Amino acid sequence: MSKPVKQIHLAAHFPGVNNTTVWSDPASGSHIDFASFVHFAQTAERGKFDFMFLAEGLRLREQNGLIYDLDVVGRPDTFTVLAALAAVTDRLGLTGTINSTFNEPYEVARQFASLDHLSGGRAAWNVVTSWDAFTGENFRRGGFLAEDQRYERAESFLDAAHTLFDSWHGDEIVADKQTGTFLSDPTAGKFSYSNAHFDIGGRFNVPRSPQGRPVIFQAGDSDRGREFAAAAADAIFSRHGTLEDGQAFYADVKGRLPKYGRQRDQLLILPAATFVLGDTDAEAAELAQQVRLAQVSPQTAIKFLEQLWNRDLSDHDPDGPLPAIDPLVGENTISRGRASVRMHRDPIAVANEWRAKAQAQNLTTRELIVEVTGRQNFIGSAATIAARIDELVQADASDGFILVPHVTPGGLDPFVDQVVPLLQERGVFRTDYEGTTLRDHLGLASPDRAGAAARAG
Repeated sequence: MSKPVKQIHLAAHFPGVNNTTVWSDPASGSHIDFASFVHFAQTAERGKFDFMFLAEGLRLREQNGLIYDLDVVGRPDTFTVLAALAAVTDRLGLTGTINSTFNEPYEVARQFASLDHLSGGRAAWNVVTSWDAFTGENFRRGGFLAEDQRYERAESFLDAAHTLFDSWHGDEIVADKQTGTFLSDPTAGKFSYSNAHFDIGGRFNVPRSPQGRPVIFQAGDSDRGREFAAAAADAIFSRHGTLEDGQAFYADVKGRLPKYGRQRDQLLILPAATFVLGDTDAEAAELAQQVRLAQVSPQTAIKFLEQLWNRDLSDHDPDGPLPAIDPLVGENTISRGRASVRMHRDPIAVANEWRAKAQAQNLTTRELIVEVTGRQNFIGSAATIAARIDELVQADASDGFILVPHVTPGGLDPFVDQVVPLLQERGVFRTDYEGTTLRDHLGLASPDRAGAAARAG
């Protein structure tokens, strides 16, 4: 019996200014002006994408005590932007990254329930944790939590939020405008939640929203993060976008679902993916190299180098070999607020890998950084990219992709205009929205109201 053809899920990540963005490109616009968000969101909706994804930073990153170059435009509030976009889109899902370390369940649940109402059922929450004291300085809690404590709090945070969402489980209040009376369920909105992290109780003031709860995303890649996703998430924002790595990650996480009583189709795996389009594969390859050089300028190459070496290397020649000295091991004092710092658990081992690669391929420092930070998943003509995306999804390397263009806000347009029609011709991507909510787009069932009622009671 042949395997059924999978439908591809597509989404778009508004990148702002980060290490994939070529902010110096003449086509690059503002990363904080609302018009940029509108253009990006409406392009994604024109392409019938499932949702747009908005990341969030809780503190401006620093390097050598100065604001990191790519943070100079600032970082607008996620809820404000998504709420505004709800008014200028009709079907596109609206996904926001909101931190569980420094926020409180009541306020976050209230904001997401409100967004779900305002958008007609299109809200999604990417649940993340914060790991460093540097970010914590912006909040009264301060400090940081060890990894196991971060996930304990995140799990408890999400559970508390679900208690709040489920405290309304139907049409508890029925108003009769003619008589000026209403019938009220005295349990409407009532909740109580208490454990080592939270001790809250009262009455939630936002009635049950169109989706019941927002769609839940998770982005952690550690074993604890994968377990958290298998237990509680609807989708994973993954970094495993190649065939071999994607299939391994896909099998691992989907294989964890049965212990939580969940089916394989109840959790979607959606890697981030960049792309470079050309009229031909050769043209795209040439353009991709130009994009990478623009993404990693000589100055940026040094900044990447400092993040690993944990030293001031401002005098280092980016067109020369890697430093002969080893990285400083211990707390990173050069780069603050950057997730990449914590990814290098053994800096000396990584430095030796880089040296071996540079020697084998005769690469300068900048050329090496271009190689090791490369994030272009799809390079080629529209036909080549469409075929490759379809191949990866059908091979269970993913359920789709969250696209990250290198130019904001117009970088998504070529993909929508050229690649999407080819995927539609293949019969693996929708030609129009069939439902109104994000759960409809993702093929996810709505939370059971009877179960929610039992939980709230």
